Amino acid sequence: MSDETRLAFAHPSERAKATAGPDPLDRISLSDHEREVEIGAFQQERGLLQRVRFNVVVEVRSAADAHADDVDRILSYDTIVEAIDVELQAERLNLLETLAARIAERILVHPLAARCFVRIEKLDRGPFALGVEIVRSAPERPHLSLLKDGAPHPLVVFLSNAAIARDDLPALLDRLEMRGAPLILCVGRPDAPVPEARHAMPQRRIDLLAIEQNAWILASRDDRCVVVDSRTELDWAMKHGRISVWAPSKLVLDSVEGPGPGMRSGEDLAQWLARSFEAEGMLFFGGSAPGADIALTVLDARAMPDP
Repeated sequence: MSDETRLAFAHPSERAKATAGPDPLDRISLSDHEREVEIGAFQQERGLLQRVRFNVVVEVRSAADAHADDVDRILSYDTIVEAIDVELQAERLNLLETLAARIAERILVHPLAARCFVRIEKLDRGPFALGVEIVRSAPERPHLSLLKDGAPHPLVVFLSNAAIARDDLPALLDRLEMRGAPLILCVGRPDAPVPEARHAMPQRRIDLLAIEQNAWILASRDDRCVVVDSRTELDWAMKHGRISVWAPSKLVLDSVEGPGPGMRSGEDLAQWLARSFEAEGMLFFGGSAPGADIALTVLDARAMPDP
């Protein structure tokens, strides 16, 4: 069997290796992912679910760093699974080729994705697998966006210490969830005194850590609240309708265009986060709400529906 024929039937990862350039890229893969799908151009395939198997390999521009165990520096496996889910839910298709091309196109929107191999096989058309395999490359200059493609616009909610301590906090969260938008909860520093450092950078870290302590206090009040610190986790939680409590240190310190060192309050950081994630609006329960000049929609907490 020739190498060309062998590669045609091998896993897409083998084809990726064989066609790699002089500077090989790292790869992530999804293997043997099966779904039941209504797809096909023949009349006998309409109204019928059939098993379809996905194998996807993505070459990524960034190399794994042994010293930086950081989810925001890699392309998450969820990017592949979500691309498949979104395209399967979008509309019924006749051709595997169309589905494969749309999945690859959606994955390649990610700024780290360089090349994508997608193999899709129908498993129920006989005692064999019928399938297609495609390869697509990303543009040299990928589109970059603060809000990931397809991510919903969140509602950012600032909770003062008094709001965190409310006896009816679970009922308040119920009312917030009724708005339908994914929730990102933000807090300020605790009421206890925060240590004062002699220099701005140490003080910034101290302030951020104090806010994160308060985030964990809030999370302990309701099991729906999960403390997250990375953009990847926030994106995932928004897409799955989860309530996030933002721990700000990572995003603030890693961001090239992050909030200036003068932004010490939880309210200021919450506003920066809302702008970065193109929030549909903000709610303030206590704290100092921004003035009308800020480029955000500040909602009136008093207008929320009763539980």
